[in-house]
Formats: sequence, C-alpha cells, structure tokens
Amino acid sequence: MKKILLVEDDKFNRIMLNRRLELKNFNVLCAHDGQEAIDIAISEIPDLILMDLSIPIKDGLTATKEIKKNKVTMDIPVIALTAHAMDTDKNEALEAGCDEFATKPVKFQALLNKMELLLDKDN
Repeated sequence: MKKILLVEDDKFNRIMLNRRLELKNFNVLCAHDGQEAIDIAISEIPDLILMDLSIPIKDGLTATKEIKKNKVTMDIPVIALTAHAMDTDKNEALEAGCDEFATKPVKFQALLNKMELLLDKDN
C-alpha cells in the first residue's frame, strides 16, 4: 500500500481527499501546514506528497523547496495542489521542485492519473 502525504489546511478538502484516497487503497498521512509537512516527510518518507501551496507557517512552495533540498526526502515526488491556475503559478511550482501540478477544485481521476505516473517511475 502506497503512503501519501496530503498537505491541506482546509478541513473539508482534507477530509474529502483523504477519504477518496483511502478508498483507492492509499495509506494517507495528513499535514496542516508547511512545517508539519516537512517534519512528516522526513519521519515517514511517503511515496508521494500532495502539497497545497497556500498553507500556513511555511507555504507549499517553501516546504517543497526544503523537502527537495533534504537528501532523505529529495526523491519523493510532489504534486502541487492550488486554486491558482495561471501558467506563472504552474511554473513557480515546478521551479520550487514540484513534479506535477493540479488545480482546485480537484478533478480526482486526473489527479489519480498524475499520481500513478509518478508512483510508477519508482518501480
């Protein structure tokens, strides 16, 4: 069972995505802010991170940069989740180290497809 770190500060979004991912047989860990995401990524080494970009303490871009700089976590794929859909937002996320980009509201099947592609790279 693949371990997913879901980083989302909005309770409704976190519960909804957590449930849907669990129904697809993922083991889901949750973080509410960027610092918690970094700490959980280091301690749990998830197979993939779903990173909301607009989160407290450290925003998603900052958290992703720190995760990608750490030798322990640098190879964990990160998918940015954001309500900001401009090309500049996508470019900024990719420059920060995100491997993929998905907009909110989340199109779940499209997100699953991106997740599967990144998870398959590890095999």
